[in-house]
Amino acid sequence: MNRINPIYIIVVLIFIFFVLMLNLRSVNMELTEAKISYKETSQIASQIKGLSGVYSSNKQVLNKSLDRVLNQASLKTANIEKKIGATSITLSSESMDKIAINSFVGKLLNGAYVIHSLNIKRLSDEKASLELEVKW
Repeated sequence: MNRINPIYIIVVLIFIFFVLMLNLRSVNMELTEAKISYKETSQIASQIKGLSGVYSSNKQVLNKSLDRVLNQASLKTANIEKKIGATSITLSSESMDKIAINSFVGKLLNGAYVIHSLNIKRLSDEKASLELEVKW
């Protein structure tokens, strides 16, 4: 009677094996969930990095990009005045032709600028006045 029955040992080993398999399965499921979460987080981080590079531009970068837009040949005759404030740049023109205003607004809307206000007032069929405030 002092001996342990080998069938009991086999049953206990099989039970331990099944418990370990269930444990392994749950850990494997957690690993796949962690991988999916990592991929999603990585994608969101790369999108945020790209957007922060575009929209968190400083004063000098914004000023240079607006100067490039203003120095175009179609905007030379528009007499656009630029006033630099503490948190924004204000662009205004008393009289612009419709070709210049279309070109200017197209360049601004295709760029990455934070436009705070945009006022366009029609003066005649061919002329309009413009006031624009870009924040940084």
